[in-house]
Amino acid sequence: MIGLQYILGLYNMQQLELADRLGIKKQNINLWLKGKQNIPKKYLPTLEKLFHVDRAYFTKELDEIEKLEIQKEKLKSELQPIIKSHEQVLSEGADHLKDVPVYDKEEINAIERSIEKARLIQRFKETLEAVDKHPYMDTYRIIVELLERADSEVILHKTIQGLAHYLNVLPDDITTGEEQEEFESALFDVLDDYNY
Repeated sequence: MIGLQYILGLYNMQQLELADRLGIKKQNINLWLKGKQNIPKKYLPTLEKLFHVDRAYFTKELDEIEKLEIQKEKLKSELQPIIKSHEQVLSEGADHLKDVPVYDKEEINAIERSIEKARLIQRFKETLEAVDKHPYMDTYRIIVELLERADSEVILHKTIQGLAHYLNVLPDDITTGEEQEEFESALFDVLDDYNY
């Protein structure tokens, strides 16, 4: 489904209404949706203003993350949320912390979490599917088991963060505090004692 078709459905707008707003015939919209004709560039700024999304979304096949991004922009335009604070989260490359806004409207925060989850799932799938016969499939099984059984255990979080520091996945300045640093020091001593 191309973006324009998804956006029309999300906004509950008929082709005729969009055609009226653009001052064109409904058949033009129909041709755009069927992919028989490209959306002329002169209409893209109007579409951007009308639906509050970037012009790139209108003509492409959308993935699930892009659909969520469009939903978020629709909610933002409707709810006019205010950023009440920021929280620091690890960037996608795990090389720094980034500030993520926390809004006064829970609907926006919820969709932000859904987008983050979808991105994490996509990255997990990509790493798993990187090779046909993955040599560390057992590691993935263990990770899933750990997440299912011990996701709220502090020791799991501390150990994963420690391993990320040990393997230089995380920079040294990204830490959750003195207690974490002590834990990692003890963990590294054990790993070094066994020549890991």
